[in-house]
Amino acid sequence: MDALPANAALPALDLPFETDTILSRLRPWVECESPTFDAAAVDRMMDLAARDLAMLGARIERIPGRMGFGGCVRARFPHPAGDAPGILILAHLDTVHPVGTLKVLPFRREDGRCYGPGICDMKGGTLLAVEAIRELARAGIPTSRPVTVLLTPDEEVGTPSTRDLIEAEAARHAVVLVPEPGRPEGDSPMGGLVTGRYAIARFNLRTTGRPSHAGAKLSDGRSAIREMCRQILAIESMTTEAATYSVGVIHGGQWVNCVATHCDAEALSMAKRQADLDDAVTKMLALAASAPDVALEVRRGVTRPVWEPDAAVMALYEQARTLGARLGFSMGHESAGGGSDGNFTGAMGIPTLDGLGVLGAGYHTLGEYIREDSLVPRAKLLAGLLAQV
Repeated sequence: MDALPANAALPALDLPFETDTILSRLRPWVECESPTFDAAAVDRMMDLAARDLAMLGARIERIPGRMGFGGCVRARFPHPAGDAPGILILAHLDTVHPVGTLKVLPFRREDGRCYGPGICDMKGGTLLAVEAIRELARAGIPTSRPVTVLLTPDEEVGTPSTRDLIEAEAARHAVVLVPEPGRPEGDSPMGGLVTGRYAIARFNLRTTGRPSHAGAKLSDGRSAIREMCRQILAIESMTTEAATYSVGVIHGGQWVNCVATHCDAEALSMAKRQADLDDAVTKMLALAASAPDVALEVRRGVTRPVWEPDAAVMALYEQARTLGARLGFSMGHESAGGGSDGNFTGAMGIPTLDGLGVLGAGYHTLGEYIREDSLVPRAKLLAGLLAQV
């Protein structure tokens, strides 16, 4: 993966990408809402993406979902090198936004921004990768290696049903490109890249109390909700520079006139180093109920391993940095919090470059948007990488 000389011609950087055209193709994707826990909605989004990829000449394989999640799309593009280790474009099409979010966050363009659910994380970047393949083919520019696109349905909940598939597919490839949102760098429309990811562990918690009538026999009960509140305060107070702890989901009780028997919650811990995450897991699993008349159960959920950049990752970044410079932009890199499926491939030792998608902000909120000025530079960068790495 040696970088080309600075004066070498690279036609991929001159491809005629147009912002309006990209957005016209992105809009149907954004308006096809696909929250993780709605398998049918995710499958509708997979149908749309599969059709677009098939029209570009890819051989499409649909992989059925499991664990209640939607299925996957695997698209392989023909190449003279046949089945030689190639480039894997790894992306997810599930979002955190429930069906109906379009009513309050419609697709719209305003002041150089384009808004919509999942537009930044990560439908925008995924569509850019498809556009890069499209324009390379239209110009008759071959990719440097065979290209496979793998689209998954469950990244937003930690990839519980597809990690094994991702790792098996990545093992057959020489390079992995992940079009998650790019890293902001001032006002630059190119921004920066991700060359590592922090480790993340999820946990499922359940407290059990003793039911009673909240009006007539309140003192006879022991509230599972109250116990969970104590645990949440204790968990979040463990946050340090080494590891963070947060609780993002809680469900408890059924009747307001009953002292709650059960309360369930989901917690997350993130650390820059694997040793710190391992310590966080030990602390979480050692949590105990605050009193003998209530109970606490902590179960470990899905985990993303730490991904630390090695020489091969930095060589891949250097190629991207050189391409960015030829486009007129400086481009930094960093390890980032907020896991991605790049955690898995990077931890496997496969050269992985993440953060190759659009620039934007507000993802996972009702203000999610992308910067329109990032679309063409980022599309050219992806095309350049596909033609070179």
